[in-house]
Amino acid sequence: MTAPGQNGRVFWTAAIAVVVLDFITKALAVRYLVPAHIPHSVIGNVVRFTLAFNPGAAFSMSLGDYSRLIFGAFAVIAIYILWRLYRSTAPGDVTRVLALGLACGGAAGNLMDRIRWGSRGVVDFIDIGVGDVRFWTFNVADSAVTIGALLLAFVLWREDRDALATAAAQAAARDSMAPEKTTAD
Repeated sequence: MTAPGQNGRVFWTAAIAVVVLDFITKALAVRYLVPAHIPHSVIGNVVRFTLAFNPGAAFSMSLGDYSRLIFGAFAVIAIYILWRLYRSTAPGDVTRVLALGLACGGAAGNLMDRIRWGSRGVVDFIDIGVGDVRFWTFNVADSAVTIGALLLAFVLWREDRDALATAAAQAAARDSMAPEKTTAD
């Protein structure tokens, strides 16, 4: 089933907005947050901008020399799967389409970095934490993937819950319409 009209506007607007915002913020980070690994305070020590290049994947996971190729291939596969899910989404399911657009745009943004920066990897610069307790440095694309994945998980959970409720209601309706069985002693 093709998802026309509103679905297309929501999906492509979200995906393109993430790619553009991610590209601009990374370009600014590379230009102004030099040298790398030197924190620049935004909100005290809690929110900082710190330029880092991540040749691995989420949470700096690495698969050695082939990380770029492997994680790049995973990104291409993820984008394809997200696009297929978008194409099969019922018209008007805005929340699901938004989740897919955010995740797809984020995956595309990080894939562009893997291609652009080669072995240096993905540009990360958002640094959140308190003192020495820091979250992994991330970027706009990572945020979009995370928000999109959480939103999609919620949507799929809701769909599953609704499907189970519908099945239970149908079973109850069938049982109430079935003739009663009598047993002879």
